[in-house]
Amino acid sequence: MRQIKSSSPLKGEITIPGDKSISHRSIMFGALAKGVTSVRHFLEGADCLSTIGCFRQMGIEIQKESDGRILVHGKGIRGLTAPAATLDVGNSGTTTRLISGILSAQNFTSVLSGDASLNSRPMGRIIRPLSMMGAQIKSLHGNGCAPLQIDGRMDLHGIHYDSPVASAQVKSAILLAGLYADRETSVHEPALSRNHTELMLSQFGADLHTEILKDGSAEIRISPCEELYAQDILVPGDISSAAYFIAAALLVPGSEVLIKNVGINETRAGILKVCKDMGADITYLNQNQGAGEPTADLLVRSSSLHGVCIEGTVIPTLIDEIPMIAVLAAFAKGQTIIRDAAELKVKETDRIRTVTENLKAMGADVTPTDDGMIIQGGKPLHGAEIHPYMDHRIAMAFAVAGLASEGETTILEEQCVDVSYPGFFEALHTLTV
Repeated sequence: MRQIKSSSPLKGEITIPGDKSISHRSIMFGALAKGVTSVRHFLEGADCLSTIGCFRQMGIEIQKESDGRILVHGKGIRGLTAPAATLDVGNSGTTTRLISGILSAQNFTSVLSGDASLNSRPMGRIIRPLSMMGAQIKSLHGNGCAPLQIDGRMDLHGIHYDSPVASAQVKSAILLAGLYADRETSVHEPALSRNHTELMLSQFGADLHTEILKDGSAEIRISPCEELYAQDILVPGDISSAAYFIAAALLVPGSEVLIKNVGINETRAGILKVCKDMGADITYLNQNQGAGEPTADLLVRSSSLHGVCIEGTVIPTLIDEIPMIAVLAAFAKGQTIIRDAAELKVKETDRIRTVTENLKAMGADVTPTDDGMIIQGGKPLHGAEIHPYMDHRIAMAFAVAGLASEGETTILEEQCVDVSYPGFFEALHTLTV
């Protein structure tokens, strides 16, 4: 467990770990490419290490250099070999869903399984479209969850899929299977979800196009691929990890924090828009565009925040940051409404339930709804015992809440933050002393 006390002003600068989504993809696409892909600023969190482990099991040499670079010795789009044992995906939903698209097109059978949390998450959302392409995927317990047995097929066919949700994981699984299909594959989603897959696959040489339609929906098309080619990747700082330091600097009076090299991809950085709408003082410095991913240094100063309504097309761009946004809302003046976020129920925990439970424990006025929550902000919060239920984002969000609350907050199961941010508590401490 970890004790958090109310904080004096936060000062200084911090460089956050590499983006988790981009780190995952750099390993996957590097493994499928010809040549050696070099990855700098890779996130060595538990989830991304699960991806490395899976591809090593399928014959890909992946090494860490003394300067911190990860080298992926790709074997080409048809270079994977059958694993000798079950592929252990740990707690990583990204690994599970994206790799399923790749495995569907191999010439071998594989089994994916993870920890108890991962094996309780729904996988039907990828099983359905991949099966439409001819994939043979079976939930071994018959409940639509992992363990999944995937009997690879060399004759997948391209489809057009109307996705009911804007989900980068669903879209990516289909696009990755589409690399191997007999004709073009397209995905239509109600709003453009995170587009890291599209940007990086294009960089590796895939023929891929995105169109934003008049109604705000998006259509992504990919052609069958003969070969991908190794790249040098610089992973930007993870906006999801930056979110906790942004929030801490906004909430603790007198704070001023510079967060270096943060990815600000517009399909991902909805929290910045919401913070601005709430009255946050955030300045963008040193904006850059590298490898298709925009970055900036963020200068954040403590601010008086007010409630907002968060809904619609912005939700896919901040879905992982909603626990942190809910904490911000509890300290803001007035009412904040979060809706259209039913996706929260199928994360590492049901985050509507876990956020509500822990905010109430700290004295907040919060009402859960079917697709979000209503928060009456402005009440002073007090320390409490926080149950993250092994959900890293809950643990980190409420650690920040503890900095701005009266008394002492205890975070149980603190080790769960290692999934995405090893060293998080130590990094937070450097700004609070």
